[in-house]
Amino acid sequence: MSIKEYLKEKFLFLFINFIAFFILAFILTVVDIKSVVIFLVFIIWFLPLISYIIIEFIKHKKYYFNIKDTLESLDKKYLLSEVIEKPDFIEGRLFYEILRECNKEMHEHVNEYKNLQLEYREYIETWVHEIKTPIASSMLIIENNKNSIMDNIGQEIKQIDEFVEQALYYSRSSDVNKDYLIKKFGLKNAVNNVIRRNSRDFINKKIRLELDEIEEVVYSDIKWVQFILNQIIINSIKYIKDKDGKIKIYSTSNKNNVILTIEDNGIGISKNDINRVFEKGFTGEHGRKYNKSTGIGLYLCKKLCYKLGLEISIKSELGVGTRVNIIFPLSKFNLGI
Repeated sequence: MSIKEYLKEKFLFLFINFIAFFILAFILTVVDIKSVVIFLVFIIWFLPLISYIIIEFIKHKKYYFNIKDTLESLDKKYLLSEVIEKPDFIEGRLFYEILRECNKEMHEHVNEYKNLQLEYREYIETWVHEIKTPIASSMLIIENNKNSIMDNIGQEIKQIDEFVEQALYYSRSSDVNKDYLIKKFGLKNAVNNVIRRNSRDFINKKIRLELDEIEEVVYSDIKWVQFILNQIIINSIKYIKDKDGKIKIYSTSNKNNVILTIEDNGIGISKNDINRVFEKGFTGEHGRKYNKSTGIGLYLCKKLCYKLGLEISIKSELGVGTRVNIIFPLSKFNLGI
């Protein structure tokens, strides 16, 4: 707020005072009052008036500048009304009360939508657990009635199961803190569980698996880590070459972290797409060409890794293959401190 803007706001008030003074000065002149008296009247009239305007300007400017500085320093700007001081002038108090009332109303609406979101999430989780039962029953029926048709049906049901699980983890991904349990586990166990889960695809597509000795122990939630690994391996299987497909999984121990690498010799990712593969809904050239991608899997991997304090990176060369690194930071527990 500048002095020019403030005076513009007070223009009507000043204009009325000047008009009133000129009328008074005209009357005093008509009755033959000396000019020096009229000048003294001008000083007595306008000196307090100008002083009042200057003091009010300084007070208002200080208050609004403090609000602006506070707003800029806040990460959650909607908390402004909770941290600013109540002003000592009437316009400021009115603004303060309005702001607090709006903030209260906003919090009520936010809580309402939070409750709706929580209800929806609980419904999704319940639905997923309910749908898992007929899926498991269907897989058991298929296992007990082996033939080529049943095998094809089994592949489709497995995809349904993967999409259902993806929906469950997606619903939980915004509030991971309440769902994960940090425990010590061996990376080898997590990798083996995911490989067993996808063993049929490895066999059907004749994919060669190279699994190095993975002896490292890390601290994280094994359930969430297995979901992340499963999404990566599903992608590798999905875009593997038709002949001589190979997936290699190995780990590297460093001073401050452990890196788990999943490497394949699939069709790879183009340079135009590589920087966007973790974006929500991004399918890229291969997704449009092969119609196999939802654009959610890698987005969830990135989001869950961030929530778990892990890092994930991807490198790829078109026609050569893709390498994904999951980086587990070593804590004092891993280091034995």
